[in-house]
Parts: sequence; structure tokens; C-alpha cells
Amino acid sequence: MAPAILIENTHVLTLDAQRRELPGASVLVDGTRIAAVSAEPIPAASVDGDVVRVDGRGCVLTPGLVNTHHHLYQWITRGLAADHTLFEWLQTLYPIWAGIDEEALHAAALGGLAQLALSGCTTTTDHHYVFPREGGDLLGAEIAAAGEIGLRFHPTRGSMDLSEKDGGLPPDSVVQTIDEILAASADAVARWHDPEPGAMLRIALAPCSPFSVTTDLLRESAVLARDLGVRMHTHLAESVDEDAYCAEHFGCAPLEYMESVGWVGDDVWYAHGVEFDDAAIARLAATQTGVAHCPTSNARLGNGICRTRDLVDAGVPVGLGVDGAASNESARLLEEAHQAVLMARARGGPTALTTRTALELATRGGARVLGREDEIGSIEPGKFADLVLWDLSTVAHRDIDDPVAALVLGAIPPIKASWVHGRRVVADGEILTIDTAAMTESVAVAHRRLMDKAR
Repeated sequence: MAPAILIENTHVLTLDAQRRELPGASVLVDGTRIAAVSAEPIPAASVDGDVVRVDGRGCVLTPGLVNTHHHLYQWITRGLAADHTLFEWLQTLYPIWAGIDEEALHAAALGGLAQLALSGCTTTTDHHYVFPREGGDLLGAEIAAAGEIGLRFHPTRGSMDLSEKDGGLPPDSVVQTIDEILAASADAVARWHDPEPGAMLRIALAPCSPFSVTTDLLRESAVLARDLGVRMHTHLAESVDEDAYCAEHFGCAPLEYMESVGWVGDDVWYAHGVEFDDAAIARLAATQTGVAHCPTSNARLGNGICRTRDLVDAGVPVGLGVDGAASNESARLLEEAHQAVLMARARGGPTALTTRTALELATRGGARVLGREDEIGSIEPGKFADLVLWDLSTVAHRDIDDPVAALVLGAIPPIKASWVHGRRVVADGEILTIDTAAMTESVAVAHRRLMDKAR
């Protein structure tokens, strides 16, 4: 039996229903779950069995951060098309991504997941939708990488069936037929989806976007997902170009189109949502359809600023996402909380989004978007032990009186320790679960090989 973990003398940001903040507090982890949260010291002698004690002085303990949108394969194509619009960026990169195979994706996923872990992420999604015919077991490759790193993982089986010749953006070599997609989607759920509480691996279905999939695929994917009891994800309302595309091809706004094919509800979440108007926000709230806010990527591609404050005020489930590393080269999840505050205030003034709301979006907000708010996203007895202990004793943080301001507005602090499902993944700013030097070399090799294929 693994020893219990007693984290002592630390400032605990519980993110519980009362949003309690407990200075000098203690948290006890027994196995995979949080056993106790106390504003007073918990004597180690009161705990049955062996206890590993962790001194949290000078640190702040938060729930693990939840990343609600990513494209891990893009880790090996960072820095390309740096000054392009969204559609130009996609048209430039699709021919390169067409060379992805499972070896490349495994390396890319290791790199992207490691960066997430080092920025406080304990649960992440991934939206993988590029499936070249000779690519191999791509979803399996990234699932293996997540197991090696040790993060809680929600990969989505993405898809595209609308190529350039049919009026879409992707090249023919990376699209599949509807029958192929539905069969592969059902197989992914059968192979990997774990619906049990505390699951480390869950699958969702995720046709890519309104401009890369057909109406039939969207409609049939929604039916399949609900038959199988899994969630649904796609990009939506990311740019004015997408608005124009939907108006031209479907005669309506993006959300109106998605609702017509069954894509609203508390089992659906969209990435971006930059262009949602008042009517769309009201409809999202009424149907409890979620949004993954990706502020850095939206700014990098010049797509505008999501109406985060309006979404939150309306009661829409909102989480944060780093998006793919080809449109957010830093790919650091805590930085998204920082950018969420800045972008909201740039749009709506100095009170548009507080630092505490931003931290909430990164934790319990993301858990809500993924349907896991009863399991993770806050520090409470009975929840699973996904925790991050941030070191605020550094030169960059020590004199910032408010620990939330230090986290959200200051430099990203080093992580003294993080745990996922009670297992320690990061210690003193280093990942414990993989050889990072070997991983870095494998990423470099995969990048060179992919670029050579594209020449």
C-alpha cells in the first residue's frame, strides 16, 4: 500500500463551493483521493500507515489545471506561418501535417504533454483530426504518450471528410469517408474510453470544423456519440472568415448551423467562440454547451477576443485551452489564465475579469466543461488528488502579497510538486516520469523528418 501524502504549512486555494483560501493549511492524500483539508496542522501520527510529508512553506497549493483544447501533433511544427491569417495558416500547414505518422505523433505528444505538466496541467484534452492513410495508429500513439507522462487524458477522435476538391480547406490525403470515420470513432471508444469515476482516459468525438466536415458527418457523429455515451467537441466561431463561410454555405451563423445538426447540449463543448453574439451566448447558456477559451492562440492568429465575461455571466461552462503549439508556441496552461485576464480587460475594461475568476476557469471551470466537476477541479475531501504546489518563494514572487495575483499576473512559478491521481509527476521543476533529454531529441528528429517529407 502506498504511503499517504501530507502537504503541510501551505496556502491552499481550494476552489471549493465557498472558494476558501486557507493560509498555513494542510491537505492529506490517501491513495488516489483527497482525504482531508484542514486550516490547522494534521498530525502525521493521526494517519494510519506510512506518511510522506511535504513542506509547503513559501508555496501555494491549487487544484491541477485542466486544459480543454489542444492539438498535440502540432508540437513538431511550431513557428511556421507565424504571420498568417487562420485560413492562410491552415492552408500552409495542412500539406506538412499530411506527413504525420504514429512515431512523429508520439514524439510530439510527449513534448506537448511535458510542457503542459510543467505549467501546472494535470488533465488535458487533445483534438486530433489529421489521419493520413499511411499514418498508423495515431490516436494510440498519443494515448501511450499520456500514459508515460502520467496526465489524466481526454483525447478526441477528430475527423475531416470535406477536402479542397469539395470546397473545404484540407488536402485530399488527410480526409476520410463518413463510413471510415464512424467505424474508427466507435472503435476508439470501444478500445479506450473509461466511463468509471477517476478514469485516467476518456474519449470524445470531434469532427474538425464547419469548413472541413460535411453536414452528414456532423449529424451522424452526434448520433453515434450519444449512443455511445461520450462527449462531443469541435471548433466554432473562431474567426470572421468562418462566419462568412457559414453564411455563404449554410445561410446562417455558426451556432445556428451546429444546433440544426444536433450539436448543442451539456455533452458538447466548442473551442474558441470568439464570434458568438448575444443570441448565441444566450443559447449556449440555455443548453449548457461549453466553451474552451484559447486567448493566446486567438491573439497569435489575430482572430479577436472571446467575450469571456459575457459567457461567464450568462452561466455558460467555460474552461481554458492552450490550443495547438503551431498557434501557441509556449503552450503553457497557467499562461492562459494570465492572458484571459489581459484579453478580457483589453476588451471590457479593468473589471472585466478578475484574477480569481481566471484561476477558476483554469481549474473547476475546465472540469465542468469536461463533465468532471464532481471528481476534479477543486481541493475537497473525496475528490481525486490532482494537485499542484507552486513555489512562490522566488525573487519573482516573494513580495507579491496576494498569492492569486502572483500566480495569474506574475511570472509562471516553478512547481515544487504536482500529483495526478495521487501520483507525483513533477518535483522541483522536473518531470519525474520520463527522460526529458531523450524526449527533446526525439522531438527534434520528428520535426526534421516531417519537414523533409513536405519538401
